Amino acid sequence: MYTNKIKELSEKYYDRVVKLRHQFHMHPETAFEEIETAKTIENELNKLEIQVTSNVGQTGVVGLIRGKYPGKTVLLRADMDALNINEEVDIPYKSKIPGKMHACGHDGHTAGLLGTAMILNDIKHSLHGNIKLVFQPAEEDDGGAKLMIDEGVLENPHVDAAFGCHLWGGVHKGKIEVKHGPLMASPDKFIFKVIGRGGHGAMPHISVDPISIAVQAINSMQTIVSRRINPLEPAVVTFGSIHGGENHNVIPNEVEVTGTIRTFNQKLRKWIPEVMESILKGITEMQGASYEYKYIEHFPALINDNETTDFAAESLSKIVGKENVSEALQPNMGGEDFAFFAQEVPASFFLVGIAEDRPVMHHNPKFAWSDEVLLITSQALAQVAVDYLNEHK
Repeated sequence: MYTNKIKELSEKYYDRVVKLRHQFHMHPETAFEEIETAKTIENELNKLEIQVTSNVGQTGVVGLIRGKYPGKTVLLRADMDALNINEEVDIPYKSKIPGKMHACGHDGHTAGLLGTAMILNDIKHSLHGNIKLVFQPAEEDDGGAKLMIDEGVLENPHVDAAFGCHLWGGVHKGKIEVKHGPLMASPDKFIFKVIGRGGHGAMPHISVDPISIAVQAINSMQTIVSRRINPLEPAVVTFGSIHGGENHNVIPNEVEVTGTIRTFNQKLRKWIPEVMESILKGITEMQGASYEYKYIEHFPALINDNETTDFAAESLSKIVGKENVSEALQPNMGGEDFAFFAQEVPASFFLVGIAEDRPVMHHNPKFAWSDEVLLITSQALAQVAVDYLNEHK
C-alpha cells in the first residue's frame, strides 16, 4: 500500500540526501566528536518539525515522529562516526580532514536515515504508532549504543522493535542480505605486556628477553582456536600489534602486544581470555619474567531475532524485489554495537549491497560507493517501519 509512495518520496528528497551524504563525508568526525554532524542532523529534523532530543550518549541525536493514531514504537538506527584513516579516493567530496574519513559507510547510514525521516514525516498522518530515529555516536570502537540505552533511548515511548542496516561491500548493489540468528561477533580486545630485564644484545644470558618470551606466548595462544575449541564453533584470536625495543643491539625491558578475540558463544567469550592469561602466566614464570594482562569487552555478538527477521525480509522484498533479498550464508566475524539494541528488544539488522564490479573493502583508504544506494537505504528503513506499525496497529 505504501511502497509506491515511499519510492516517490525518496526520489523527491534524493538530491537533498546526496548533499547531506557529501557534507558528512567531507567533514568526518570520529567517536564522540560528532558535534557538527549532530548539529546538521538536528537542523534537518527541526526543518521537518520532528521532535528532537540532543546530546543523548554524549553526541547522539534522537528524532521522534508520532503517527496520527496510537500504536507501537519502532526504532531505526544509524551510526555517525568516521575512522582515523587518510582518504585516498579522488572524488569531489573527498574528506577535508587529514587522517580521517568515512571508510565504513556511516555517512550513508546517517544521510539515508535522514532520507527516511523525510519520507515518514510526509506520511505520518496515516500511521499508527511512533518512529524513533536514532543517530548514534561511536560505533567503531566505544559502543555508543550502550550509552544511549543507559540514558533511556528505549523509553518514552517504549520501543517495541528495532531495525538497522549497514552498507556492505560484500553484497552486490541493488541486493539486500538478511540473517536469522547470529550476524556479527563480539569484537573484544586484549592487551598484555611481557616484562623482562633489558640488557646488551651481545649478553642475552644476563638479561630476560621479553621479545622471545612474547613470541612463545603468541605461538602458544594461536593453538587455542586450532586445538582447544570445537572446529564447528566460530572463534578468532588475532594479534594486531607488537611493540618492544628501539635499537638493534639492545634487549628491551618489556614488550606490549594487542589484539582481538571474536566469538558468538558467550561461554567461549569468557573462556578464551582466561586461557590466554594462563598461557602467558606459565611462559613468563618459566622464563623468569612477569606480565600484565588486560581484557576489554566491547560489544556482545549481534543476534537477530528470527521472527523480526522474517518480517524484515518480507518488507524489504517490496523495495528491491523478492529475488534480490537473500539470506547471508554465514555470520560475519566483524563487530556491530547494534547488538546492544538487539539484546533489549526484538531486532533485525540487514546488509545493503554497494559492490559493483568487485567487492568493496571496508576500513580501507580507497573505500567508495555510489550515491544511488542512498535510495535503497532510505526506502528500506521507511518500508520496514511502516509495515511494522501497520501490522501492530
